[in-house]
Amino acid sequence: MTETDDVGPADVTLLTARAVEPGYEQEFRDWFGRVTDTASAFPGHLGDGLFRPATAAGAWVLIHRFRDQESARHWTTSPERAALFDSCEGHHQSEVARRELSGMETLFTTAHDTPTTAPPRWKMALAAFTAVLPISLIGNGLLGPALSAWPLVARVPLLALLFSTLMTYVMMPAVTLVLRRWLYAAASTARGGPTR
Repeated sequence: MTETDDVGPADVTLLTARAVEPGYEQEFRDWFGRVTDTASAFPGHLGDGLFRPATAAGAWVLIHRFRDQESARHWTTSPERAALFDSCEGHHQSEVARRELSGMETLFTTAHDTPTTAPPRWKMALAAFTAVLPISLIGNGLLGPALSAWPLVARVPLLALLFSTLMTYVMMPAVTLVLRRWLYAAASTARGGPTR
């Protein structure tokens, strides 16, 4: 995945799954390179990614991240994007799914998820609570007394920055990995597969 900037709190992730005919994988990768070159010139673009399927029959997953909804809409409605996607017939590919994620929903999606599935919001809330609780207990227990002399306007932003960083890079990846079967159980059953 290429990354051109830091991801903000309102970032939008566009996920697209495309089926590629066997033997046309290199043409598809070359086409996606042109897509990323074009997308990277758009304001608010944060990065791209391309994930190959786990099996020969699986779909390739294309990822585009943008700073906000307006930036994402500017890309998805642009004539440049339309021209690129209109000219992809020669690469023997077709779109099989599309999804737009924003905010916390992006924390519950990995490269191995299909773009059409996401946990129910109540499960995301409980998983987030599971991640926030230990950070809050440890952070307030260890840092609370040390920062008690600080003014509230300085103490709160420091703790918020620390907590959000730990949530994004440590706790949420760990919690979603541990709770993966529970989080995606309904989606797996809805697809007709066994509950994982």
